[in-house]
Amino acid sequence: MLDIRNLSVSYGERQVLHNLNFQLTAGSILAVIGPNGSGKTTLIRTISGLLPAQSGQILVQGRDLTRLSPAERARLIAVVPQARSLPPAFSAWETVLLGRTPHLNWLGQVSKVDEDAARQAMQRTETLDLADRRVGELSGGEQQRLLLARALAQAAPILLMDEPTAHLDLQHQLHQLEQVRQLARLDGLSVLVVLHDLNLVARYADRVALLVKGELAALGDIHDVLNGELLSKAYHVPLEVLHPHPGGPPMIMPLLRQ
Repeated sequence: MLDIRNLSVSYGERQVLHNLNFQLTAGSILAVIGPNGSGKTTLIRTISGLLPAQSGQILVQGRDLTRLSPAERARLIAVVPQARSLPPAFSAWETVLLGRTPHLNWLGQVSKVDEDAARQAMQRTETLDLADRRVGELSGGEQQRLLLARALAQAAPILLMDEPTAHLDLQHQLHQLEQVRQLARLDGLSVLVVLHDLNLVARYADRVALLVKGELAALGDIHDVLNGELLSKAYHVPLEVLHPHPGGPPMIMPLLRQ
């Protein structure tokens, strides 16, 4: 679905991502982790087309991203950004309908299909009761859920998420990621998600990519990447990985100093 080949990205003379190679398959969740400044958000911005690559290729369904028009790219890739960037005067309903923009006809008319897609996205994210409220009146958590609803309304096969649990309480963190997992499992969605909470990664990811100083330090399933030695070296904090339930996800904890 998504194929990253020898990808490097620079800000001026400073190289931020160095020769990354990985694939994202349909129906799976790839979590990208790493300390601050390791290039996680830059990776999402580059894949989505907001930043140019210095070198390498980004292939979506075998098609070179740089050769696609913005509308074509938006029909393939939806993004839940890190920062809230929603128009405060728009209603929640109008905001989610913006996700249908790549599918509108040349007159820009909203059809019943578009309205049904927006309504279903709001039902899935438990935001339908916010439909008539102005975005500027909503809490950070409510706005974060609207960002996901807008992305789901876009109906793209690839979903990029940059810290989607920011501003959410524990209940909505779990609900949001459980919903994303269902979308991957049942709808075949391909999800790349940046997360800081390693225990959420252990619970919901299929595979993990560890970025350190712009380089891919590790790539594999959760048991390959979420190990104490590797994580402690990456984060410069002594960590231990516990296995409280046989066959269940591991638990990552700071190592208590004696």
